[in-house]
Formats: sequence, C-alpha cells, structure tokens
Amino acid sequence: MMMRTEPRLVALRSHLARLATRMLLPLAMLALCSSSAMAWWNDEWEMRKKITIDASATGANITDPIGAAPVLVRLHMGNFRFSSAKEDGSDIRFVAGDDKTPLKYHIEKFDSLLGEALVWVGANVQAGGKTDIWLYYGNKKAVAAPDAKGTYDPDALLTYHFAERGTPAMDSTVWGHNATAAGQSADGAIIGSGVRLDGHAAVALPSTPTMAVPAASAFSLSLWAKPAAQTPNAILYSRRDGADAFIVGLDNGAPFVEVANAGAVSRSAAGAPVVANSWRHIAVVADAGHVTLYLDGALYAKLDAVLPALQSAATLGPETDAATPGFVGDIDELQMAKAARSAGFVKFAAISQGSDPSKLVSFSVDEEAAGWSSGYLAIILRSVTLDGWIVIGLLMIMAAVSWMVMIDRTSYVNRQSKANEQFIKSFRDMATDLTSLDHGDAEDIASIGGRVGESEAEMMRVSALYRIYHIGASEISHRFAAAGGRPTALSGASIAAIRAALDSGVVKETQQLNRMMVVLTIAISGGPFLGLLGTVVGVMITFAAIAASGDVNVNAIAPGIAAALVATVAGLAVAIPALFGYNYLISRIKDLTSEIHVFVDEFVTKMAEAYSERRGDVAERPAAGE
Repeated sequence: MMMRTEPRLVALRSHLARLATRMLLPLAMLALCSSSAMAWWNDEWEMRKKITIDASATGANITDPIGAAPVLVRLHMGNFRFSSAKEDGSDIRFVAGDDKTPLKYHIEKFDSLLGEALVWVGANVQAGGKTDIWLYYGNKKAVAAPDAKGTYDPDALLTYHFAERGTPAMDSTVWGHNATAAGQSADGAIIGSGVRLDGHAAVALPSTPTMAVPAASAFSLSLWAKPAAQTPNAILYSRRDGADAFIVGLDNGAPFVEVANAGAVSRSAAGAPVVANSWRHIAVVADAGHVTLYLDGALYAKLDAVLPALQSAATLGPETDAATPGFVGDIDELQMAKAARSAGFVKFAAISQGSDPSKLVSFSVDEEAAGWSSGYLAIILRSVTLDGWIVIGLLMIMAAVSWMVMIDRTSYVNRQSKANEQFIKSFRDMATDLTSLDHGDAEDIASIGGRVGESEAEMMRVSALYRIYHIGASEISHRFAAAGGRPTALSGASIAAIRAALDSGVVKETQQLNRMMVVLTIAISGGPFLGLLGTVVGVMITFAAIAASGDVNVNAIAPGIAAALVATVAGLAVAIPALFGYNYLISRIKDLTSEIHVFVDEFVTKMAEAYSERRGDVAERPAAGE
C-alpha cells in the first residue's frame, strides 16, 4: 500500500511545485518591472521625465537603420516644468533607457522666462521600435555639464546651429570647423534662429585638411531651407575646385545636386518644386557611385556619379565671383558627415527636427524622487498657471465665506428651534389665561407671568417667538398703562394695531433668519462660472504655448489642460456644498418662519378672546363715574 501511495505523493508535490512556479513567476516579473520603473539614476535630482522616441509603425515608421543620431528635444511649458529647473538649465541631464548610462547633450537655447528650450541629445535610436531616454532636472547644486562634441558620432564632420548673432557660425562637432564669415541672423527659424541669405553675400566655410573630400569618398550633407521665391539655379551649397565641383541648390523651386568631374557635369533630374516661404529638409548622400538627394526624409532623386576630390573652401549661397545670384531665403541646421548616412538616419533627422515631431518624440508625465507630491494630483497642481491660481484663490475665499455663513446660520436656526420649543411650552401653559398681563408689569412680561425662572427666561429670550410675544405683551401693557393700570378691553382697532406691530416683528425676525443667505446663492451660481473662466484662460495659455513651441502631442497638451480644469473643479467644490447647505437651511428657515406666523395667529386669537369688549363696558376708556 505504501509503495503505491508514494509515487502519487511525489507526483502531487511536483504538480504543486509547477503550479506555484507558474503563479509566482508573473508576480516576480511584476515586482522586477516595478523595481526597474522605480529606479533612480541619481538621488540628488528631484525630477525626471521619460522621453520616448517611437520609430515603430505606430510612430514615425522608420524601418531603415538609424544608429547613433543627435535627437532634438524641444521643451516648452506644456511638457516641461521650468520652475523646477535652474534658470540656465545647467541641472538638466539625460540618461539612457536603462536609467544608468548618462548621455551626451548640449543646449542650443534655454529660456526659462519664455518657457522654451532646444537641447540636442546623442542617442542610439532603434529603427522600427521604441527608444526611451530619461530627462533629469531639479538639482540646484548641479553645475552645467554639456558636451557638444560628444553629442555627435565620430563620422560627424560639421554642425552649425546658427545660434550666434553677429559672429561666424560655431561648429558643434569635435573638429571645430567654424565658419570664416558671419551671415545675417534670422529669427524664427525652424530650430531657434538661422541665417538669412540675400543671393549675393555668402557664408564661407573653412578649407582645413580635415574638411578635404577625397575622390569617390562617402559624404553626407543636410540642411533646412526656406526659399523666399522660386528662382532659377539658386545655389544653397557649393564647393568648386578647378574643373571639379559639388553643388546643391534649387532650380525654380526644384531641389538638385550637381557633380562635376574634370569638367563633365551631371545634374539630378528635376522633381516637384517646393513652395516658397516654407521650411524643407534637403539632404544629399554620396556613396558607392551614387549621389542620392532626399527631400523631407524621402527619396527625391538619384544621380549616378562619384564625388571628385575637393580641397577648396565651401560656401553657403552664391559661388565666389558667380555671375548669377545665389539662394535667397533662410537656412538652418547645416550638418555634414564623412560617411554615407542611411535613409533611416536622414528620415529621422527630417522628422525629429521638423515642426511636428509628435509622432516620433513624446513626453511622459513628470516623476518625483519621493514624497506625497509625486502623484498625479501634484503633477496637475504644479502645471497650474498664475492666472489659474488667482482664480482658485478667489474661489477659496468664496468657499471659506460660504462655509462660515453655513456654520453661522446652522447654529442660529438650531438655537432658534430649541428656544422656540421651550418658549411655546411655557406660553401654551399661560395661553388659556392672559390675565397675567393685566398688571402691566414688565417683570411679568419678561417671565411670562412669573411662570418661568430668571435662567429659563434668559434662555427663551433667544427665541424669535418670545421676542414677538414680548412685542404683543408690551403693546397690551402700554394700553393698560394708558387706562390707569386697570384691566380694560381691547377694541378691534387696537387688536389690529397690535397685529401690525406683531407683523413688523415677524418681518424683522424673517430678515434675521435669512441674513447672509445671499452669500450662498452667489457661491452656487458664481463659483462654477468663475472656475470656468479660469479653465478657459488656462486652455488658451496652453494652446498658445504649444503654438509657440511647435510641438503638438498629447503629452504636451494633457498637463496644461488638466491643470486648467482644476479651476472648474474648484468652482464646483465651492458650489456643491453651498447648494446642499442652502437647501438644508432654506427648509429649516421656512419651518421657523411658519412657526412664527402660526404663533402670531395664535397670540392674536388668544388676545382677542382674553380682552374682548365684553370684559369691559367700553374698550380702552375709563370706567363710569370717573
């Protein structure tokens, strides 16, 4: 029997072990992923943001190899919290997706006042997939650590951002191929500022040995051009060495590349022309007997030719001593490489540097190192603009006032209810015989004919019913006093006069019950509208910031819109409690008002019965014989 049972126990244990493994493995993987997601490159930095470069089919759909490439990161108020970074951006750092490897970067522009920044980051981008990098900031002790030369790969030969004003363009690569002549600066280029060419003056590039192009060598050139008009043979870039030449330009708006070898000139076929006054990315790649021309990252033309040996200086704009004028318009972001860049690299540059990189580069929400403020609510609150805080501040004041009114009115009606309840019991004990007022004694009136003690009388004086009773009793006592202190009957006119005095007291008590209730109606109706105003202004500012930066994506819009909606939430938070409080109080006030009216009717009725003319010979006149 034992021999048969043991294999079954072993099998059962094995099955349970496999089941446990299947159950625990996902939990372990989840824990591992959570641990990885919570990893922090350096605890001295308080903030970080994930930047995703999506070259997959759901993003920019770049299938050709990309490799190491400079990524342009555009920061603006919609996707970056400038208030948490240093004013000059010296505390920003970029880390690879493993959250361990720092990436080289350099800043072309950082303006915390306007909320705009342009940063170039060297990253290894995966074609057809997603590449994550981390942006860290929020370290007031950090010192600037840009590395422009390290941002580019060893094949990069020259890069001009044209961010300089009045000085020749500076090369951002390790070679230091600075321009030898300054061009006219142009604001509002595709990336920061650019250079403006008038068709006559040219920007001269250096003719150093490292700039020499060997015969049949690989070479790449790319730039952004914005032609002012479609003119014939407008030269963008030219390099001529005797009978050899390499020229890139626009012929009546159609991009072309021209190669001259020992006087034999070859030019690419003309395609569709570009529209004037629009930014277009033009790239030329030479390798293996072919020169390929790209427009906005797409193949435009191909020329069967090889580059000649070139050692002379190159120029942007017209050739030296050229009879025909050169390119007229703006140029930005000139990049050269001593290698044939892949089609994927060219397309990546065109999309990432263009005016709408949202399909390629996206930003996640900000994360904080620790503390309660790392949640979504804190992220939203930190995105609220100044105008939003002004509206929220006004709503907070309105909320505080409305709560004070509700507390005050609730306390008042509660006291009224208790005092009225105590008073009405004592009054109805006396109501069958109002002769206690015949003496016209103020002390009797105050103590309801001596039926309550001083402490009870003091408590009942809070009651609105008591105050109205006091008015009626005082009116009766006044008429007794006019008759020499003797009891007398009340005529119909006297009863009507006393009723008018009671009605006057009712109006005052009703006003007292409804005092400051208008504050609640203002909170109910005005709170949501004031919040809506803050939301509309916040949305306008968000869209204006996005329009100024040129980066349109959900991650850029979402924080600003969410922050703008905080004002509406604040308005509703003011109105909703005020609405419930108002409805509750108005029902209590209506009940108390009804009690007052019922009491007045009861008092007048009892008074008419107790002091009718049958109790005296003549109403309110001395007895006979006096």
